[in-house]
Amino acid sequence: GKKLGYTFNNRNLHNVSLGQGQEVVAEQALDLAAKEGHWVILQNIHLVAKWLSSLEKKLEQHGEGSHQDFRVFISAEPAPSPDSHIIPQGILENSIKITNEPPTGMHANLHKALDNFSQDTLEMCTRENEFKSILFALCYFHAVVAERRKFGPQGWNRPYPFNIGDLTISVNVLYNYLEASSKVPYDDLRYLFGEIMYGGHITDDWDRRLCKTYLEEFIKPEMLEGELLLAPGFPLPGNMDYNGYHQYIDDALPPESPYLYGLHPNAEIGFLTQTSEKLFRTMLEMQPRDTSMGEGGVVTREETVKALLEEMLEKLMDEFNIAELMAKVEERTPYVVVAFQECERMNVLTGEIKRSLKELDLGLKGELTMTSDMENLQNALFLETVPESWIKRAYPSTASLGTWFADLLARIKELEAWTGDFSLPSAVWLAGFFNPQSFLTAIMQSTARKNEWPLDKMTLQCDVTKKNREDFASPPREGAYVHGLFMEGARWDVQTGIITDARLKELTPAMPVIFIKAIPADKQDTRSVYPCPVYKTRQRGPTYVWTFNLKTRENPSKWVLAGVALLLQI
Repeated sequence: GKKLGYTFNNRNLHNVSLGQGQEVVAEQALDLAAKEGHWVILQNIHLVAKWLSSLEKKLEQHGEGSHQDFRVFISAEPAPSPDSHIIPQGILENSIKITNEPPTGMHANLHKALDNFSQDTLEMCTRENEFKSILFALCYFHAVVAERRKFGPQGWNRPYPFNIGDLTISVNVLYNYLEASSKVPYDDLRYLFGEIMYGGHITDDWDRRLCKTYLEEFIKPEMLEGELLLAPGFPLPGNMDYNGYHQYIDDALPPESPYLYGLHPNAEIGFLTQTSEKLFRTMLEMQPRDTSMGEGGVVTREETVKALLEEMLEKLMDEFNIAELMAKVEERTPYVVVAFQECERMNVLTGEIKRSLKELDLGLKGELTMTSDMENLQNALFLETVPESWIKRAYPSTASLGTWFADLLARIKELEAWTGDFSLPSAVWLAGFFNPQSFLTAIMQSTARKNEWPLDKMTLQCDVTKKNREDFASPPREGAYVHGLFMEGARWDVQTGIITDARLKELTPAMPVIFIKAIPADKQDTRSVYPCPVYKTRQRGPTYVWTFNLKTRENPSKWVLAGVALLLQI
């Protein structure tokens, strides 16, 4: 922070970038400016949360008796969530607020990225052709990674704060490397951009793969040969001046669509559907607590909840008798251990459901004092959402309460059938497990014991069959048949046995039964396969389960950019 030696609009200007102990400098600048009628710019006040109360007092102090030309300009980055709103109310109330809304759509984002440079930037490198081509590709890359967030988990598993600084620093690095190298160091540049500049924000391995794949598609030797498509129908432009690039975007960029990001149009349908569901959920939460039945009858909130509560308690089965089940087992195979673990976790969940429902029932009858936990449970039942105490003991799910409870009963039924004689089902419902990873690991453990192979040198091989669950009468001799998976971002072609483009409006087509068996890792065929992540729900991210190698005739990068994944629940 220093008093700059120039005037701005006939005013002396004090520019202070906060952070790293600049608060004292800022206070001195404010005192001087208030007395002399200067202007003060305080940048990045989000970095000095503890000092903001002092700033509020300082501004209040100078609100009276200061020079009439005294002005203060404050800037801060947007807060990622309402919990992070730290600017004091007093400052906000006394300010004229200006927000710089981020651009929406590929067209606006690409123009905005290019706006950070000028004709001088384009001319500063001695290797002009290479510099301009890679700079434009970087601008497109920046626009893609920033705007892809709108597609939710199919865009990025987690949202990341990519910003203009990532782009401008990457261009500086590009300039330095091109000036210092006789050949364009494509690998080095991709590594710096994908692992450090942009990759520094990324915490998810699959998102890192996506970022890396974009750069491999956009920045490669073919870009200088006029053969590179940044998106279908949008080739990388040749050597132009600064205004020419802006004009090229206006003239050549296709209309906004998921294709510009490498995604299928279904991605937009899914994103808009989820946005609509969220809106309707909010409207439902705002409705009156008593609902009319017509003919003057009214069902009270308590009556609605009581009917649902009684129905649930009636349908819930008894808990699994673990001691009795253990007595039936002769050998504790890896599969049997998984079955016991699942039964124990199911007992914990159903035990909590019964306890909380019975407690609420007594509360509604007036036999117990209603606690905040009981009120939260009542609200959840009324609004058709899964109660918090059940979620903590359950498996990840995005379903509403009715669907979630039906799914719970199906899981219990599946476990009862399996623990009847502990023989592996002919086709296993992989989504029915609390911990699907434990079952997949058990496949490797049982094969390792049988063949005396080291477990750490084994992997799973996935062969997608042409059959459905009903077509199997018995389990395989080794491994397991699993069913109940869905594909998002593409579909499985049963006839040709490869991944292919999704059909419009078929968001999550069902997969045929998959035969999973354990093999030595060095025998695995990795040619012409797409390493496909498997997730428990459409939220992806932390619900990751495993990676299944699926056959493809097309370049696997196509499916990476399309966000193709297998889901256990939809």
